[in-house]
Amino acid sequence: MKMHSGRTVAAAAALMTATALLTGCSSSGSTGSGAPASGPVKLDFWGWAPGYDQSVALWNKSHPDIQITFDKTASGSKGGYTKMLTAVQAGNAPCLAQVGYETLPSFAAAGALEDVTSDTSSAKSQFADWTWNQVTIDGKTYGAPVDTAPMALMYRKDLFAKYGISKPPATWDEYAADAAKVHAADPSVYLGDFGNDAYNYAGLAWQAGAAWFGTANQQWQVSLNSASNQKVASYWQGLLDKKLLKTDPSYDPSLYSDMASGKILSDVNAVWDAPIIASSVKGSSGQWAVAPMPVWDAANPVYGNDGGSATAVLKGCAHAKEAAEFALWMSTDADSVANLIKVTGIYPAATAALSNPALSAPDPFYGGQKIYDVFNAETAHINTSWQWGPTMTQTSTDLADGLGQAGTGGSKLPAVLGTVQTKTVAQMKQQGLTVTG
Repeated sequence: MKMHSGRTVAAAAALMTATALLTGCSSSGSTGSGAPASGPVKLDFWGWAPGYDQSVALWNKSHPDIQITFDKTASGSKGGYTKMLTAVQAGNAPCLAQVGYETLPSFAAAGALEDVTSDTSSAKSQFADWTWNQVTIDGKTYGAPVDTAPMALMYRKDLFAKYGISKPPATWDEYAADAAKVHAADPSVYLGDFGNDAYNYAGLAWQAGAAWFGTANQQWQVSLNSASNQKVASYWQGLLDKKLLKTDPSYDPSLYSDMASGKILSDVNAVWDAPIIASSVKGSSGQWAVAPMPVWDAANPVYGNDGGSATAVLKGCAHAKEAAEFALWMSTDADSVANLIKVTGIYPAATAALSNPALSAPDPFYGGQKIYDVFNAETAHINTSWQWGPTMTQTSTDLADGLGQAGTGGSKLPAVLGTVQTKTVAQMKQQGLTVTG
């Protein structure tokens, strides 16, 4: 995927408007060379994903001259990003940070990233083009891609059989029919859950070709309320109106309690959700399986993507060269990648990593299935032109609130999209961006 030039122009414009928020945050090192040091170079790394600390430990064993300290923070949407930006503003940010692709443009607009183009450019060919574009804005690269996040259906084989579902739903029409079948058999049981995770919902929109942002003529376009987005919203609202979905908050203990007790039979989510389910409902180990995400058109299957992160170098890093070296290593070293596959549940962004043996390992929790075969088959059918906007923190917060209200019956999804569209356009204009929508 080639980067859309309008995105880079808009991001640069946002950077100019946001720089005033971060005065006093100049880098203490150059963008390429870093500062000389006596003894080991010591770098801090903030993130929240499980398994990152183990990759750091692997690095530290083999790189005595550059030592990384991993500090686990709240996830980005639950305060991690705010903490990072505040630290940049205060001049005491870590060198390295886990930043989702969706949020990287906002960090760039805020002047919170260190340009490490000269330290990373030689590694570009090692990554899928579209993932490298996720860490490059206006021709400047700010870190290394870690993963992508194809979505699938994680489901209970035994309970599907119990309720007469002979095979996992291949289309969304079949999903709706199965949801009705299960709930009719037992009104306390649901095929799936409708949570309040804005990025999971983004993956559903992504699959349907329902873009949220675009650029043309050096202007941002916001289309959260488009006809294609309304199609997705109407589908899920229809299931909610019929009370065919549980509405536990995303990743809440109540969700896993309902999964463990057999009240929720499946989850449509990203690859990284597979180990989360495995660690959260251990008592049903061996009964789960992974199937492709249901599609809109079986003759032309298209799948969604929910996530993907970069290891970004933050503004003010005195050892940007060493930070970039670690970021690239974490995403490409075979042992590190194997760890991240097993523990974090990543689908690697580095092309060579796609032949890592860990991707072919049978998963006992999923009945010995080689679950990455499913994600691998889907990747060729994911639209990699999806574009994130420059105000995703605000957009995702407003959408998550609306999803929660829709789940409780306090609002309808089609109306939620209209509200989020209006608020997003207003926020972008407030930041001085030229926007239509």
